[in-house]
Amino acid sequence: MTSASPSPPLPTGDSVRVDTWLWATRQLKSRSQATSAARAGHVKVNGDTAKASQKLRVGDEVRLRVDGFDRVLRVTGLLLKRVGAPQARECYEDLTPARSRLPFIPVATRERGTGRPTKKERRELDRLRGRDSRQRS
Repeated sequence: MTSASPSPPLPTGDSVRVDTWLWATRQLKSRSQATSAARAGHVKVNGDTAKASQKLRVGDEVRLRVDGFDRVLRVTGLLLKRVGAPQARECYEDLTPARSRLPFIPVATRERGTGRPTKKERRELDRLRGRDSRQRS
């Protein structure tokens, strides 16, 4: 009885397709999503917009737009098959700059149909908006 050995996750050559690498390193959930991202222009390799079939090599820089933000990755290893997250993390170096945290700004909301605010509620709303309710304008 012969069993077919599974194909190795590492490529035999020195390059791999961009969409395959993005999927294998768990940047996107499916290879079709990786292909669509490349077609939409959300993937750049070394500063140039990449097609899904463009070949990646170790040392290349990949920019991937996810949720309106760019992820900057340096390729440190090549994969053909999807592997576990710890093994996938060894195949790239994350160079993404930290996102700036916007300060929390409270927003005053009132339920519809509750009528006009009371004097106390109006003062609280003015305080929240940074106004002094005691001053006349």
